[in-house]
Amino acid sequence: MQFCGKCGARLKLKQIRTEGKPFPGLACDRCGFYIRIESVTTKPEESSTSNIKVLGDEASEIKTLPVTTIECPKCSNMGAYWWFLQTRGGDEPPTQFYRCTNEKCNHTWRLYT
Repeated sequence: MQFCGKCGARLKLKQIRTEGKPFPGLACDRCGFYIRIESVTTKPEESSTSNIKVLGDEASEIKTLPVTTIECPKCSNMGAYWWFLQTRGGDEPPTQFYRCTNEKCNHTWRLYT
């Protein structure tokens, strides 16, 4: 992202015409300032498959997650790892997951916020 050298507005990628010849550039909608771009490279689009990933049993050894004080509904242990995932639409709040810190239990549950 680049900003205009004259007025500070954000520059937008546009086709700019000067002397009848179009060329790619970054242009300011406010004051007309532009910068010529000699070469434009684009990134290939990433696949838009949205897989919901919840930590499985094989990831139960992970100890890098933050810990909070909350009662496990299965074994009544007072500690759990926690993380957020966006499981619904972007305009909905994320889902908070918990996993019991008791290694014998490892129960995973979620709270919708």
